[in-house]
Amino acid sequence: MPTEFPPTIADIGCGFCYVPLNFEFSFAFQPIVNADDGSVFGYEALVRGPKGESAYSVLTQVTDENRYAFDQACRVKAIRLASLLKLDKVLSINFLPNAVYEPAHCIRSTLAAAQETGFPIENLMFEIVESEHVYDRKHLTNIFKHYEQQGFITALDDFGAGHAGLNLLADFLPRVLKIDMYLVRDIDQIPTKQVIVKHLVQLCHELNVRVLAEGLETEAEVAFFRALGVSLMQGYYFAKPGFETLPLPINVN
Repeated sequence: MPTEFPPTIADIGCGFCYVPLNFEFSFAFQPIVNADDGSVFGYEALVRGPKGESAYSVLTQVTDENRYAFDQACRVKAIRLASLLKLDKVLSINFLPNAVYEPAHCIRSTLAAAQETGFPIENLMFEIVESEHVYDRKHLTNIFKHYEQQGFITALDDFGAGHAGLNLLADFLPRVLKIDMYLVRDIDQIPTKQVIVKHLVQLCHELNVRVLAEGLETEAEVAFFRALGVSLMQGYYFAKPGFETLPLPINVN
């Protein structure tokens, strides 16, 4: 296991949201591939237990009381671990929109961790999971705008599976939109999904939003998205997540 950095002020965030966590966690990393040239665009940090246990085993311990602290701790640990693994590509981190009460304050520990480790700000991508209910969409758009002002890449995850949908795109355009894997699965065989995704990709093209197809498992699924001009891809077809490692993708040119 990589050697940890010593504790710093980044561990306790901005004070208001710090509650000691009574559980440990780590990360697995899954590559995001640029299918145009077979290069690695970046890696998504996926939360795991301290010995590689499932994300569910960790997330079931997150409560309303420790949600803020957990969100802050995830950012810091993901950046530190990626730095220790010498990641020099994009690092994608999921964040909990309902755990950010004020963007300028809640981003301090993230900036501190990046500065401490020398991880480039412009290589940090923050994903908001569209399937999580967002109680205040205006607040979410403010978070996105503040993050882009800091130089982060913004991404909307699981698009097509959640609560906001096109309404969220009307308020704010992320740099990257990740199509939900339900729409991806067996898309080469299901005409309805094909129509939906084709129009979604065209919409993103017109809005200058880059599309990422996630959850790809078969060559036929990959071929469908390549035919649409989608270059960013992620899924078991290329690599399964590697616990505390940066696995290299397979099945690329």
